[in-house]
Amino acid sequence: MRLAVLGAGSVGRAVVDLASEYGHTVTAVADSGSAVVDADGVDAEAVLARKREDDVVGDGDPSHALSTDYDVLVEATPTTLGDAEPGFGHVRGALETDRHVVLANKGPVAERYDAVRALADESAGSLRFEATVGGAIPALATIEGVGPSRVTAARGVLNGTANFVLSRMAAEGLDYEHVLAEAQDLGVAEADPTFDVDGTDAALKCAILANVIHGGGYSLADVDVEGITAIPPSALDLAAEEGQTVRLVGEVTGDDVRVGPRLVPEHGTLAVTGTTNIVQLETEHAGRLNLSGQGAGGAATASAVLADVNRLD
Repeated sequence: MRLAVLGAGSVGRAVVDLASEYGHTVTAVADSGSAVVDADGVDAEAVLARKREDDVVGDGDPSHALSTDYDVLVEATPTTLGDAEPGFGHVRGALETDRHVVLANKGPVAERYDAVRALADESAGSLRFEATVGGAIPALATIEGVGPSRVTAARGVLNGTANFVLSRMAAEGLDYEHVLAEAQDLGVAEADPTFDVDGTDAALKCAILANVIHGGGYSLADVDVEGITAIPPSALDLAAEEGQTVRLVGEVTGDDVRVGPRLVPEHGTLAVTGTTNIVQLETEHAGRLNLSGQGAGGAATASAVLADVNRLD
């Protein structure tokens, strides 16, 4: 497959780096201000070096990446809310020209799922978005395999930054601000961690899960969201006395979709530590399925993107 990769953050760069290992050729790469295009395949090492050294991927205009020959658009630009632009426009342009689309960007399928699905239904191209929920965890592929109508509920720990903070607070008795600063020093948290700690990132993933399970109809506005910024160490201490701990849990149960701090058994399935994520599916006939692993990170998320590309073959 020939890939046009939009977005040169950690995921986009990792896709460019790993694509050849999966048997694919990257014919275009674009970031917000530049692009490089080569119908025979870009020089991945040179592109990544230039991004690292000059913060550009090439000398072309970003629009050039969409005008080249490609089979699959890999949309890995930053997630935006509301109209989900420019990601939604990129998806629409690819599907309207009968190209496949693989998303790492959560915005189009969290905020405008019904519109994206309608475009895919009218296109000869396919739409896949495993990487939007749980990084390397094959949550959506598992739902697809079981059958969305056979999944009665989904819940999980879906944000690595929030989980790192809560894990450290519980283990060391440290306050939120102290642990957040530590997470930022380690690169686990962004300089602006708002999306992670206020629950928005997990809520977007829950909206996507709800859309897949119920066939659409959900956006961020339909998710009841509470973050972790107001949790004191004393709450974690009290939970520990009862053999419990606190995790930021996202849930899709019936028509309800919510994200918030929840008490979970200290040694239970949902009490994953560090940046590990877990998705727990309740199914009609297969019982409870637990899927855990790296929920973020360039290479881990790129592995989900490239697995989706392979499913298109």
